[in-house]
Amino acid sequence: MDTGLNDSIVLVTGGAGGIGQAICKEFATEGAKVIIHYNNSEEIANSLADEIGGFATKANLANEKETISMFEDIISRYGKIDICIANAGYYPPEASPLWEIGLDRWNSTIQNNLNVTVNTAQQFLLNAKNIGTGSLILIGSTAGIYGEAGHSDYAVAKGAITTGLLMSLKNEVATIGNIRVNAVAPGWTITPKKVEHGIDENTINLATATMALKKLATPEDVARVCVSLSSDTISGHVTGQVIEVAGGMEGRLIYS
Repeated sequence: MDTGLNDSIVLVTGGAGGIGQAICKEFATEGAKVIIHYNNSEEIANSLADEIGGFATKANLANEKETISMFEDIISRYGKIDICIANAGYYPPEASPLWEIGLDRWNSTIQNNLNVTVNTAQQFLLNAKNIGTGSLILIGSTAGIYGEAGHSDYAVAKGAITTGLLMSLKNEVATIGNIRVNAVAPGWTITPKKVEHGIDENTINLATATMALKKLATPEDVARVCVSLSSDTISGHVTGQVIEVAGGMEGRLIYS
């Protein structure tokens, strides 16, 4: 099916990450012009931009001024942004119960997930308001839906993105044009970083225990859903929805 995305201007935040790279490549195959945002991974972002004929741009999206500057630069270069995939985020590597999570880690996790997404959404929707169209995809997580022991900070940040923020934005944009806001919530996904840290059979068994499909997702699985949701041709009457890419997960096991 033709997605109608040819020549669309697409911004992917966190585009140099495992899932981000797959999203960028998937949009590029549809003929979109892809802007690859990065904060630290300059070499990867520039290499990907060369590969897909895109454009890499650096910004700390936790900083409002840098976020504004990035959007101004993109719009100056391309005139508009049709689609924004708010993918940038941070997953604390260490699992800790709430009573052992210090305020610094808590604030950092909220800042680098929820606040980054809010700053991105604000600037994209200001652009969308001016042109009267646009599609915003917020990247959440099954942690925000089912919780995640050891990562309550991350679960809270992602949960806020896919509930209060999503449902507010999809109604607010109704007054400014044909703009859609949806969310994608990946579950366990085999990213290069997870492979690097090692995924053993026991981990996979635990992760898939409540899934109907007994396998982990790939970044490409997530990317294809982002493309479908972004397309007005495919999903033109879909807004305010959270699509889980999690193999039919029903919850999480609680184990000692």
